[in-house]
Amino acid sequence: MSSHIDEKEPGPQGESPAQASSSPTEPEKKKREYKEFGHDEAKATRAYWSSFILDANVDMSTIELKAEDLYDREKVDLETIEIGDVFTLLQCDDGGLTKAEAARRLELFGPNKLEHEEQNAILQFLSFMWNPLSWVMEGAALVAIALSNGEGRAPDWEDFIGIVLLLFINSAIGFYEERNAGNAVAALMDSLAPKAKVKRDGSWSEIESADLVPGDMVAFKIGDIVPADCRLTEAINVSIDQAALTGESLPVSKKEADQCFSGSTCKQGEAEGVVISTGANTFFGRAASLVGQDDDTTGHLQKILAQIGSFCLVSIGIFVLAEIFVLYAGFRYSYRRGLDNLLVLLIGGIPIAMPTVLSVTLAVGAQQLAKHKAIVTRITAIEELAGVTILCSDKTGTLTTNKLTIDRNTIRTYGPFTADDVILLAAYASRTENQDAIDASVVGSIGDPTRARAGIKLLDFKPFNPVDKRTEITYLEESSGKLKRVTKGMTGIIIELCSRNKTEEQENKLEADVEEFASRGLRALAVAYEELEGTDPEAEGNGFELIGLLSIFDPPREDTKQTIDDAQALGVKVKMVTGDQLAIAKETGRRLGLGDHMYPAKVLKDGPAPGSKHATLDDMIMDADGFAGVFPEHKYEIVKRLQGLGHLCAMTGDGANDAPALSRANVGIAVEGATDAARGAADIVLTEPGLSTIVHAIRGSRVIFQRMRNYSIYACAVTIRIVVCFAILAFAY
Repeated sequence: MSSHIDEKEPGPQGESPAQASSSPTEPEKKKREYKEFGHDEAKATRAYWSSFILDANVDMSTIELKAEDLYDREKVDLETIEIGDVFTLLQCDDGGLTKAEAARRLELFGPNKLEHEEQNAILQFLSFMWNPLSWVMEGAALVAIALSNGEGRAPDWEDFIGIVLLLFINSAIGFYEERNAGNAVAALMDSLAPKAKVKRDGSWSEIESADLVPGDMVAFKIGDIVPADCRLTEAINVSIDQAALTGESLPVSKKEADQCFSGSTCKQGEAEGVVISTGANTFFGRAASLVGQDDDTTGHLQKILAQIGSFCLVSIGIFVLAEIFVLYAGFRYSYRRGLDNLLVLLIGGIPIAMPTVLSVTLAVGAQQLAKHKAIVTRITAIEELAGVTILCSDKTGTLTTNKLTIDRNTIRTYGPFTADDVILLAAYASRTENQDAIDASVVGSIGDPTRARAGIKLLDFKPFNPVDKRTEITYLEESSGKLKRVTKGMTGIIIELCSRNKTEEQENKLEADVEEFASRGLRALAVAYEELEGTDPEAEGNGFELIGLLSIFDPPREDTKQTIDDAQALGVKVKMVTGDQLAIAKETGRRLGLGDHMYPAKVLKDGPAPGSKHATLDDMIMDADGFAGVFPEHKYEIVKRLQGLGHLCAMTGDGANDAPALSRANVGIAVEGATDAARGAADIVLTEPGLSTIVHAIRGSRVIFQRMRNYSIYACAVTIRIVVCFAILAFAY
């Protein structure tokens, strides 16, 4: 490879700046703007939010320093207005608040923490004894202990104790399942920063994060958790990991006036900002408040048991009344003799053991699913999983590998260099230790990572930084003894450095390639190369030459396409719901055969465009292959609407942003590597990556459901047989 590169013939030397300036007649060349991935989306996002601000016509004088005004987005949006207006509305400055003012605002806005109302455990336990099947059992128990007295005989203690034990066992199972649901909010709370660095009375100090208020000045650095939603007033090379909140697969660079979310992690740099929202009003808090909110969905199994219980209640009630009239009024039975007959009808006719048998069946099924790497945290979810008709899947880490990769099939080369040459040279210009995601993807693409330093001697390396937006290596090629330099980075930056072989035709080709990558959601990485004369690694080279363009993407898992086909064969439609941008979602959908009929999240607010083929938003949601750029409330809304259309909906997720939708879905599935918040909200936790485990679980749950269905039919048949036959015998004899 080294000799290969050595043989490349250097292109013509570009004009020096002096030469260029000596040609006054030559018109000044307009600098190109390379529309790399994210360029148009960022502009569109700014325009979208700006429309709200312009429409709002904010009158600062009408907004008071109180939660009702500051958090009413119809009046003002603190996340998007000018940073100067933020200080005006919050009545503060970059010197911070006084301790007295902070205390006053703490009373006004409340603490910066998530409130979680604990349910009374006893009342929650007793609530599981309030359903039609339990009513019949409780009625039988009452008859056995309270009414079965007289004529010198003791109450029917055996039947009473047996019925009460079964009632308590059934209630205990339901109580245990529901108490687990509270883990989601608890896990979300644990994700918040416990301490915060804040400026009070003009000096910095560390306080409990719960004591932060809107208007506080906070500071954080690499490794810190952002303590509250804030707008940055100072940012030095700041990169924020907010994947657990928004689903974005890469850390996001932040600059002055940008917003940072509570619960996200600072991966690089340091920053100061003004707090704009705390507690339940933060992006994180709004996600937590959706967990369990408006959850009027009764479990599918509970609905079936309620229907069976209602059937038993009505049928037994009719025959009990008939027996009372026949036995006492017709046959003149004594009180206790007639009551014994009624007890036989009550106890024999009720499928007393049904809830317990079904629960045991589900528990055994849960053990079987665990062998397929699916841990069931709510066993009744197995029955619901069997009936799932739509699976809403997160993209990053579920449909894809969550590992950036160079797409070899789309590499573009310029000049005499091959695709393998470009990748190897790009690997030279990458770190081999303490790598970021892009360097890791480049080095990983050459197969053997040791090749990234084989045959060369490293003389100088400049790592990536947000200012230069490129990496650079100067090295000695051992086979030829020549000094060489390679740089890789953002296309616009790299092409400006190039002075050899840079023609109009090449720039046109490069611009077209970058736009094609952007339209497909691929990130472009340009690579350039030059040689140095002499032995000084600090010397100027003979001019950079553009040699190639790499595309970076998060590839689908190898088994995902087959798994989606298997799911569809089972009658389960898969929809992608991702926080990533629309172009990425469409490209992933195309590669998976899922389809690219996807929409941005804003359609959930705006509805279908006038004249479109969709009459309603529900039609659009049903027709879509997926949604991109979604936030927690969007995922929650999608699941809720699908359920409203009569579908049993499963939702996969891995981050805190997924917890509300996981909690709302009929079956919430936390994928491998999920956060504590996602696992706490989920019904099933996967311990193996990918969708294939879910399809195994669906198949297994349908086998388990069939067993339960067979038993339920048998139990109902026995009830009918006992009630009808015994009543006929009682009437006849």
